[in-house]
Amino acid sequence: MSRYTITVTGQGRSDPEAIIGYDPPLRTYFLQAFPHQETDEPGLWLGTHDRAFETLGYLRHAAIARGYDFMPLPAEVSSKLIEDKVAAGTAARVGLA
Repeated sequence: MSRYTITVTGQGRSDPEAIIGYDPPLRTYFLQAFPHQETDEPGLWLGTHDRAFETLGYLRHAAIARGYDFMPLPAEVSSKLIEDKVAAGTAARVGLA
């Protein structure tokens, strides 16, 4: 599973320690932001089930629908996320995943 720190904004606040990544077993991109101060569970957690968000665009649309955004992503992070998905697909095809 890949994990990269980004900034998520929305609803009058910002989380510069948000996490975006790709989860190969679930075949989805995910986003976690705004941890609850008591439980540490993310207030925003997208990508928790199989193939929830197969593209970064779908993930972004879901975040926007909830009043949040994470764009623009740093080019390096965006490239790595796409590479992570491709690598996971390649590993699955050759029996490594």
